[in-house]
Amino acid sequence: MFLNCHTYYSFKYGTLSPEQLAEGASQRGITSLALTDINNTSCAVGWIEECRKRDIKPVLGVEFRSTAPSTTLRDQEADTPVGGYLYTGLARNAEGWRELCELLTACSLEGLPLPQRPPEMEHVYIIYRPNSYIPTDLRPYEYIGIMPAEANGLYSSALRDHLDRLVVWQPITYADEIGYKVHKLMRCVDLNIMLGQLNSSDSASDSEQWVSREYIDNAFRAYPQILRNTEALLYHCEAELPCGDKNNRQTFTGSERDDHQLLIKLAREGCRRRYGTTNTKANARMESELKVIRQLGFPPYFLITWDIIRYAQTAGYHHVGRGSGANSLVAYCLGITDVDPLELDLYFERFINPHRSSPPDFDIDFSWDERDDVTDYIFKRYGHRHTALLATYNTFKGRSIIRELG
Repeated sequence: MFLNCHTYYSFKYGTLSPEQLAEGASQRGITSLALTDINNTSCAVGWIEECRKRDIKPVLGVEFRSTAPSTTLRDQEADTPVGGYLYTGLARNAEGWRELCELLTACSLEGLPLPQRPPEMEHVYIIYRPNSYIPTDLRPYEYIGIMPAEANGLYSSALRDHLDRLVVWQPITYADEIGYKVHKLMRCVDLNIMLGQLNSSDSASDSEQWVSREYIDNAFRAYPQILRNTEALLYHCEAELPCGDKNNRQTFTGSERDDHQLLIKLAREGCRRRYGTTNTKANARMESELKVIRQLGFPPYFLITWDIIRYAQTAGYHHVGRGSGANSLVAYCLGITDVDPLELDLYFERFINPHRSSPPDFDIDFSWDERDDVTDYIFKRYGHRHTALLATYNTFKGRSIIRELG
């Protein structure tokens, strides 16, 4: 019955970790529920793992809220996009999850506000709140969510004639009364206001916490079809995320053989520039590294990094290649790094070796006023399908939360 659950990845809004949300459901005998963080999908993998530990069927979704600029000082001061509710999307399968992520990503990268109504989607359920659209205007996969406290009002509402388009709407944002207080403090941090200045519209209602199935059944006892609709949505949703190497770009040129040949050409030419034509030690080290790089399937990774550096150099940008990548003579010959591993006696095996479980990574630094352009090039050169940004999240622990509340 829970189609709208938040974790603390709903920034400065949700209070629960994915583990706490899944454990809360398990303790109450809930066998399926949907994670729908606000304009965020970062918790998906962790959520699935926590649910599977407890034999709970996970459902993935996104709660979309307006990110359009507001003219009010209160909204201008907020630095997280917790605006007005638009709609919630539930992914029926992996393709549906892609559709939801694509909508969120497109608006984020292009700096556009989320649309008041989502585009056509084939593998998604969309849920609005009352007064958004009349049932006759809804697409076949769109519904209206009714909170238990709103069920009695259906008696005199036009929605009563369209029970097939209604579902139970019981959001979960915090676990209990203490969690509600934490939630309100987080909203104050987000809006940069005192607790006494917090309006009811700035935060979740005091009902967005766990309730029993008996409470929901009793609230909708006159409308069992709404209960059946809700159960059907959860039943038809599957949270299966495609994982593994198939998500990664497999080649640079389109062919593994051509990748290897291009890497050999670039490395040998670079070796001649760096060491001249008679340095047998450098040549031997380079050929040894190339053999391991090909054996472990990393030629496209070297070539992609080389391509990024090449673009930066043509734009007149400077870079620093650091970390264990500086142990590679091939990287030095390609211009990815400028540290001579022979001169400093650096071992290639610290960067790549057949017994290392984690893949290698190049640490490349660009100036703060140049890196956005380089990032933009990467997205446009390799496409959104193979490109993503990593983020660091502040979990408000220790001194951090004291500083924020202060």
